[in-house]
Amino acid sequence: MQASFPKQYLPLLGRPVILHTLTRLCAHPRVRGVLVGIPNQDTHWPKVAEQAARLPKFLGSYPGGETRAHTVLNGLRELGKHAQGRDWVLVHDAVRPCVRLGDVDNLIAAMNGETEGGLLAFPVSDTVKRVDKDGHVTETVKREGLWRAATPQMFRIETLTRALDQALQSGADVTDEASAIEAAGGHPRVVVCHPDNIKITLPEDLMLAELYLKQQQVRI
Repeated sequence: MQASFPKQYLPLLGRPVILHTLTRLCAHPRVRGVLVGIPNQDTHWPKVAEQAARLPKFLGSYPGGETRAHTVLNGLRELGKHAQGRDWVLVHDAVRPCVRLGDVDNLIAAMNGETEGGLLAFPVSDTVKRVDKDGHVTETVKREGLWRAATPQMFRIETLTRALDQALQSGADVTDEASAIEAAGGHPRVVVCHPDNIKITLPEDLMLAELYLKQQQVRI
């Protein structure tokens, strides 16, 4: 991001990115509570915590972990103070502030009758190339059936906890929650979401997120 501090704290329409994301999630009528994982060495969160504490449904922060998987697992255990193992949990990236409440609705609705959970995602529309270590194309990959994973990802608390525990113990490559479920033999369902559910990764993504938030006419 070419920034001197973590991207979740970069200013977006006058507020830190993470505060936009928390505000969006806390505003969803079917979300009962929101927690955020914060690294112990994070010196920026205290400046945001007071504003976050005023959000309805915000339950506070908990210590993050060495990896994403460890952080999520810590969060699931913290949720044990507020929820039951059979309850559903939504795991969302702090740097996806533009997720639409309607897309979250669609994900929740799609889980009716599902046993293995699911995730928001985008179908791949570009031509995909596989390249070697020198950057030369080795093949064109058929894009039928290929999706780009997004968040939220939604699973039963006990199911995701067990899958993450098993994946970490086995050394599996856990890049998101769905991959942990897959490693345990599950087949999460993908639910298409709007392309404005971007993950802020590059400097130009901030400008794009600002445009999307304005287009969505969200009061923040």
